[in-house]
Amino acid sequence: MTMTLADWFALLHPVLMILFVYPVVGATIRLGILVREQRLGITQQPALVPVEHADHGRWVTTGTVLAVLIALVWSYAVAGLPPARLLPLLLVAAGCLGSCLALWRVRAAGLRAAFALLCWLALLALGLQPAVFRGSDDPRNLAFWGSHHWSGWLLCGLLLFGMAAKPEIASSLRLRRLHVAAAFLMAVLLAVQAITGSRDLLRMLPGT
Repeated sequence: MTMTLADWFALLHPVLMILFVYPVVGATIRLGILVREQRLGITQQPALVPVEHADHGRWVTTGTVLAVLIALVWSYAVAGLPPARLLPLLLVAAGCLGSCLALWRVRAAGLRAAFALLCWLALLALGLQPAVFRGSDDPRNLAFWGSHHWSGWLLCGLLLFGMAAKPEIASSLRLRRLHVAAAFLMAVLLAVQAITGSRDLLRMLPGT
């Protein structure tokens, strides 16, 4: 089978997730465990471990957002959207990525919350376009809960929350517990993403 340019573009999303995001997720989880052990007095860790945990989390979040944006743009390209419709969507995608990158720099809590919410809502707006396959938009439908799109959107929201609330998580026991619970949910969602993403790639093959 000859690979077209669209086929290679379709592979960018899973390749970025497999080669970059998932390995960094593993390192982030390991560093998070070490940070927790240090807080509980179980082990002594170098001072840079909490910093590296936060930095790895930023890379996971940014890489995931970028991978999602690539998948969305691929959907628009395959649907053959005319330039008049495609250009505004690309501008929203650029603003979405810019909002995520801004979280690396801004310090004020209000700005961090605003940029995280803008990024998440931009992903929602981009994903609700008719060109994007979502399975179902009805939570009463089983296809909704098996949707690669919706589980990915929820995953991005949890990642953005962790990135935006990093200073508050470090200083609040309640938020740290919430962060740990969110981390377990993110691990489940990453597994769901791997399964549903592979399923959807198989669906794209000729004769399936």
